[in-house]
Amino acid sequence: MRHFTYRSLEELEAAARAVGAVHVRFIHDRARVQQLLQRKVRVGSKTVGNSMAIHPMEGCDGTLDGLPDTLTWRRYERFARGGAKLVWFEATAVRADGRANTRQVMLAPHTVDEFARLVERMRQLHREAWGTADDLLIPVQLTHSGRYSHPVRVIACHNPLIDQKTGTPPDYPVISDDELERLEDVYVEAAGLALRAGFDAVDIKATHGYLLSELLGAKTREGRYGGSLENRTRFIRNVLGKIRDRYGRRLMLCMRLGCFDGVPYVRGGQTGIGTPLPYPVPYPWGWGVDPMNPLEPDLTEVKQAIRWFLEDGIELLNVSLGSPYYNPHIGRPFEKPDEGNYEQPEHPLLGVDRHFRVAGELQLAFPDLPMVGTGYSWLQKYFIHAGAANIEDGRIRFVGIGRGALAYPDFARDVIEKGELDEQRVCKTLTFCTFLMRQKNNELGQFPTGCPPFDKEVYGPIMKQAREARRRAQSG
Repeated sequence: MRHFTYRSLEELEAAARAVGAVHVRFIHDRARVQQLLQRKVRVGSKTVGNSMAIHPMEGCDGTLDGLPDTLTWRRYERFARGGAKLVWFEATAVRADGRANTRQVMLAPHTVDEFARLVERMRQLHREAWGTADDLLIPVQLTHSGRYSHPVRVIACHNPLIDQKTGTPPDYPVISDDELERLEDVYVEAAGLALRAGFDAVDIKATHGYLLSELLGAKTREGRYGGSLENRTRFIRNVLGKIRDRYGRRLMLCMRLGCFDGVPYVRGGQTGIGTPLPYPVPYPWGWGVDPMNPLEPDLTEVKQAIRWFLEDGIELLNVSLGSPYYNPHIGRPFEKPDEGNYEQPEHPLLGVDRHFRVAGELQLAFPDLPMVGTGYSWLQKYFIHAGAANIEDGRIRFVGIGRGALAYPDFARDVIEKGELDEQRVCKTLTFCTFLMRQKNNELGQFPTGCPPFDKEVYGPIMKQAREARRRAQSG
């Protein structure tokens, strides 16, 4: 279903008003947009050179043993030249059993030197393009993929709806408290490797339904890591404390935090429109959800957790929503679903509005904690106008782009030099990148992901191969 039919900013603005997307505001003046997006941001002891960020977008293109490979290097070289001053390095597994696919990169003793070369190359290229890299911030996202780990899933708790969506048996064992306690130290060791590799910061990833995210919603779990909010945040707080104790302030502490899980959706009937799985009320699972209406956020626990994370030393927060595995429209409003998935159950502007509403409420509640906003790509070339408005209103410090950066890695340069984006280069949210991410039928067990429409020379042939492999698997 096509939604983005707007020929001007005024048309898009009128549509936002018409559908009730009251948190989606735009600045029209080009010079003001440039000024706001070039605003420097103080993060801890560092001044970041502008307010534009690239989200941690996994490329699924490492080597089988976790090293950054050719396409990994290419992606980050492009990002480094592009002009955004916050380049958030993608989900990087802390150990082999936490990888989401066979080609996810991993921080380990045998990979750290290659990561160090890549980070140094990024700084070099950024310095050559922009005169200095002193104001460039490069965090690395540390992750364990939990129930989405390959080849063996590791779950923190049972949510019958997510179990149904993911094909998890109700008697599948959950990770034990003792195993979680040992895993805390694995994160701490990975943080040390990140420091050796030259990253500025580590992100303790807690979003998208992965292990730490699932722990935050583990209200029905027994033991030290479930039930109360204190228990559900225990793992993250222990890791933050251990990293600070061991490495002091040599590493900045960051987090990409999922702030609203929502409920799983499925493709509905003949329409193909996304429909939530039937859920009980009150809803006894999940994180950031209103138990009396889990289709809506409730940030009460999220705010308390952020207060604790601040005590533990967090200096930068990236605000995320939903899970790409069971409600992708929540996390990334789209124009077209990846093949076989459901159509948007709401106007995408309402999804953008939800992102801006949640991130804005949190940024206003914690004005001294710089936050990165999400949900901009669907706005296409006008996302910079919305991002500038959010910055002006104090509702975010950084405007973050994920899919959009795969399509247009140097978007920040055009903002800085022209104050506008090229309509022929902006992401159209057609979800080809997600389709590639889901394709496993090749000799490496994973196709790399990128942007076939706007990076055709590299990813066009890969898309063709992935589709042919999928057809063979379906017919065979």
